[in-house]
Amino acid sequence: MTPRYRLQDLKRSLSSSLPPGPDPAAARSAAVAALLREGELGVEVLFIRRAEREGDPWSGHMAFPGGRRDPGDADLLATAIRETHEEIGVDLRAAGELTGVLEDQDATGQGTQLALPTRPFVFELGRDVRFTFNHEVTEAVWTPLAPLYSGAKGTTVNVTYRGQDYALPAWDIGPGVVWGLTYRMTSTLLRVLGAPT
Repeated sequence: MTPRYRLQDLKRSLSSSLPPGPDPAAARSAAVAALLREGELGVEVLFIRRAEREGDPWSGHMAFPGGRRDPGDADLLATAIRETHEEIGVDLRAAGELTGVLEDQDATGQGTQLALPTRPFVFELGRDVRFTFNHEVTEAVWTPLAPLYSGAKGTTVNVTYRGQDYALPAWDIGPGVVWGLTYRMTSTLLRVLGAPT
């Protein structure tokens, strides 16, 4: 039998991360939402493909819904909820359950000068939802977690950053390749969960 993650185990593993701690002290910060659901092969995570836009350091990347905190956001949780609704049309207050918070990651990209502290919030989607993409998103892909953990989807991406060449670990999920910030966040999620059962 193929090992698989289960939502009940996931929620138990992440429970100690709630409630969220204080937001980063940095003047600029961001938040994303890692959306999970129970699928045929166990727990699945949602990746979106960002639209290709000139000047966007994450143009065309596979990512989680999210973005920078607005002055009107009460906190970074509000940022993740707002950005998810704006980008893919999902109201997490109605359709999701906050199950955990992962450690902050510094987002960097081609052409960026300053790191952007980014907080990943993990939500369970308890029912099927319909996506409505805005101009920042071109598609969404549900991907089982177990093949990511096992290395079955593993690959590398060659990038040049500040004049230096790097071969970075990644996952080839078919429609696109997950690497960089989203790879680090998802790897953190997998470490918290441990091996699938």
